[in-house]
Amino acid sequence: QRIMQHRGHSAHCVCFQINPTPPLSPHGPANLSSPNNYLLLLKIVIKSASTTLSGNAFHIVGKWWNAQSLLTGQTGYIPWNFVAKAHSLETEQWFFKDLSRKDAERQLLAPGNTKGSFLIRESETVQGSFSLTVRDFDSQQGDVVKHYKIRSLDKGGCYISPRITFNNIHELVQHYTVNLDGLCQLLVKPCQNRAPQKPWWQDEWEVPRESLKLEQKLGSGQFGDVWMGCYNNHTKVAIKCLKTGSMSPEAFLAEANLMKTLQHDKLVRLYAVVTEEPIFIITEYMSNGSLVDFLKTSAGAKLTIYKLIDMAAQIAEGMAFIERKNYIHRDLRAANILVSDTVNCKIADFGLARLIEDNEYTAREGAKFPIKWTAPEAINYGTFTIKSDVWSFGILLTEIVTFGRIPYPGMSNPEVIQSLEQGYRMPAPENTPFELYSVMGRCWMEKPEDRPTFDYLQSVLEDFFTATESQYQQQPQ
Repeated sequence: QRIMQHRGHSAHCVCFQINPTPPLSPHGPANLSSPNNYLLLLKIVIKSASTTLSGNAFHIVGKWWNAQSLLTGQTGYIPWNFVAKAHSLETEQWFFKDLSRKDAERQLLAPGNTKGSFLIRESETVQGSFSLTVRDFDSQQGDVVKHYKIRSLDKGGCYISPRITFNNIHELVQHYTVNLDGLCQLLVKPCQNRAPQKPWWQDEWEVPRESLKLEQKLGSGQFGDVWMGCYNNHTKVAIKCLKTGSMSPEAFLAEANLMKTLQHDKLVRLYAVVTEEPIFIITEYMSNGSLVDFLKTSAGAKLTIYKLIDMAAQIAEGMAFIERKNYIHRDLRAANILVSDTVNCKIADFGLARLIEDNEYTAREGAKFPIKWTAPEAINYGTFTIKSDVWSFGILLTEIVTFGRIPYPGMSNPEVIQSLEQGYRMPAPENTPFELYSVMGRCWMEKPEDRPTFDYLQSVLEDFFTATESQYQQQPQ
């Protein structure tokens, strides 16, 4: 076995042979170089146990393939999309098939990667084409990522520079590991990616309280306490313990059933619930905690403006998904954004604000009401829409560029309300790029319909530093 990557996930690699037509052959193992060999790309996790099936020769049964072990002769079913042909691109550690350009940059800039870390991905725009993405270092910008088009030859083969051509991408990678030939760095090692958390089984929705173990209190919020914990002694999770009486269990369960359908890479995954009071919400665990707290740490203080705006782009991407689903967050701020171990952001607590039955939170005069993040129409009339979320996003941008400073510094909540009614807007925080303050200003337009969509905000922030640059490096000469 060896560890490899597939679709951006860590994987255990095991060899199979596929015989799609007749059932299993009684004969011995085939030559491992056979074109019918397939590789198991992902570990198969069966409930609480983690089992890797290895074997030889299987035939197709719908989306599951019957596999026979090369070593023991045992048979079992494996998902068809967990395998790929031996010696194909999908089996290479450096190949990230479905990764977008932006996510390629994020992964290469994540902890564990260094100068010369690289990956190859499919082109987002030209079907059948590929791009090489390499981590580099710039004396002014710090760690950066550069992209190179891999071009195809009419008679087969490929190249980055027309001076040097290759029969296939494997040869290209091998060449640039030892020859610079115009690249920014030698290809030192494939992009490292953390192993994904164990998958959650969809039938495990309402779970018994006894299946959860609270291990470490992470903090307290508007809704209750948050703990790092363990489910069934094998899956690390975050557990939000809601204060008794804070919301109706019936209303919560109805909302949670809707929330669990909102699954996106930039949203914290809702796994399960305990519906008897005190209500527990079980979600994926994010090791760096809330964004507002992370920005105040020594690691947060080192983030460059490039990374800060990328974080904003990630949040906009998650909110664009919520927008497409005709959902509303209602409490968008840095305290409700969580940060992963790879310093990427996910949106948490979407939809919960509507269910709170605490007058201190629901009344605009209440001490807990997040006045400074709330759009005027939501403060004055209780009108919450995706456009009031856009207003809140503009405030969140100020939190990001000030490393967690409270908005409207020096102003009380009543002063903020009165000032907004008179047309006041927060001035640009120190060192805020003019173009970013312009984005904030658009989020704070008086009429909700004049505010931009999250889809637009995502595109602006993702291209913030590349709009005037060439997307790809020039062909090496």
